[in-house]
Amino acid sequence: MKAFKNLLVVPGLLFLLAIQSCKSTSPLGEKVKEPFSGNKYESSSRYFRSKGKGDSSDENIAKNKADLQAKKELAQQVETRMKVVTDQYLHENETNSGSEINDKFQSLIREVTNTTIADLRKIGEEKYLNAEGKYTVYIAYEIHKRDMYRFLKRQAKLDAKLNESERKAIEDMIDEELKKVEALGDGE
Repeated sequence: MKAFKNLLVVPGLLFLLAIQSCKSTSPLGEKVKEPFSGNKYESSSRYFRSKGKGDSSDENIAKNKADLQAKKELAQQVETRMKVVTDQYLHENETNSGSEINDKFQSLIREVTNTTIADLRKIGEEKYLNAEGKYTVYIAYEIHKRDMYRFLKRQAKLDAKLNESERKAIEDMIDEELKKVEALGDGE
C-alpha cells in the first residue's frame, strides 16, 4: 500500500515542478498594479483625469509630491504650451597647423504649463507606510470637461489682452467642444 502511495506522490511532484518551470518571466520584470489604475481613473470623452504618486520619509512631503504630480498632469491635458529654444554656437580652436572651426547646433525643448484649473475633484487618495518608514501616497483627480470649458469661456471674455476677433474665435472653439461634451450627456 505504501508503494502505491509513493507512486501517486511522485507524479504529483513532477506535475508541480513542470508547472513551476512553465512560468514565464518577462525580461522587463514583474508587472506592478498600482492604485487608481484602470478606465475609471483615465481621461474620457467627459472627464479630464489624472493621478499622482509621491514617496518620502515625511508623510506631508509624500502627499504634496503626489498632489503636485496629479495636478501637473491634469493641467497639461487641458493646455500645454511648448516653447522651443534653439541656439547655434560657433566655436573656433586654433592649432599649430591652422584653425579648426566647430559648429554646434543645439535645440532645447521646454514644456511650460500655465493653466488655471476649475472644478477640481479629488476622486481618490491612498497612503502606505513600508517597513523602512517611507510613505507612498497616491492621489487621483478629475474635472468635468463641460465645467472646464465653461470656465475657459468666462476667462476668454475677461481677458483684456485679446481683441474682439480673437475672443470670438476662442469662444466659438470652446462652444464647439461644449457641444460635443453635452451631446454625450451626464453618464459615463
